Amino acid sequence: MAIKVLEAHEVSEHRVALPGWQEQYTQMSAGHFHGRLGHAQTGAVELYEEHMNLRVEQEFHAPPDALVFSFDMSDDALYLLDGQTRNAWVTPENYREVAVVLKQPAAWKRSAAEFRQLVLQPLRSTGCRSFEDSLSGVLAGALEGHVDVDAPGFAEQIAEGCFLLLDEALDVGARRRSENQARRVVERVKEVVNDCPQDSFGVLDLAEAAGVSVRHLQQSFMRYADMPPTVWLRNRRLNAVRRDLLAADPGQVTVAEVAMRWSFWHLGRFSQSYHALFGEYPKATLKRG
Repeated sequence: MAIKVLEAHEVSEHRVALPGWQEQYTQMSAGHFHGRLGHAQTGAVELYEEHMNLRVEQEFHAPPDALVFSFDMSDDALYLLDGQTRNAWVTPENYREVAVVLKQPAAWKRSAAEFRQLVLQPLRSTGCRSFEDSLSGVLAGALEGHVDVDAPGFAEQIAEGCFLLLDEALDVGARRRSENQARRVVERVKEVVNDCPQDSFGVLDLAEAAGVSVRHLQQSFMRYADMPPTVWLRNRRLNAVRRDLLAADPGQVTVAEVAMRWSFWHLGRFSQSYHALFGEYPKATLKRG
């Protein structure tokens, strides 16, 4: 086990604190620099926590054949770093980072190459905050002599936790991308429907308007509204009918006139659909209006 703490008063001192890293630090905000780095190593796993009081531009390579799980404690995001990619970022003032360096990730039955497209991409999950706090506490305990990082299973537990959190973050990211894509499809459909609110569109019309396949359209609406697009559109038109009925004079307007205004041509099916959605028949709504 190797443990050390570095207090630095120049960025040039701070940048050489981590073994095996190629780094260039540039101070980017005014003031006297102060940095602190705690570092512990056991076998093929390293833990470090970095504090810097000023804004700093960092340009660096991680150690060769390493996969780094870097947790930005200011926004609870996980960043992956590897030894093949030249990395650069500008950290804010009062920056805190806690990280795990896995040497030879193949030993953990994972390959750094499979994560290369994720390097420096912010990955978030509900577990980031608790995991980074746990890592910070473990490292503090190691520096104070209360935690034995050489204990059997310690390195494996840290590595397993990192990969579990990564898988969770990837799942969250995939869901968010899928939800965003679905929302964009729905917005394109809404533009067309709002331009012609009283027209009746079929699923092929909606798919063409959105520029996607029927299957993609169906999936997007299931994610967005948990219903097919035709049901979503019918419900919108039923709501329009209800608004008109409530605003109408029962002595001047009939249900059939309002229904056909919104492209409901089969009045029996319309009445049943209206009742299923609102719990009353359209005649009752018109009377109340």
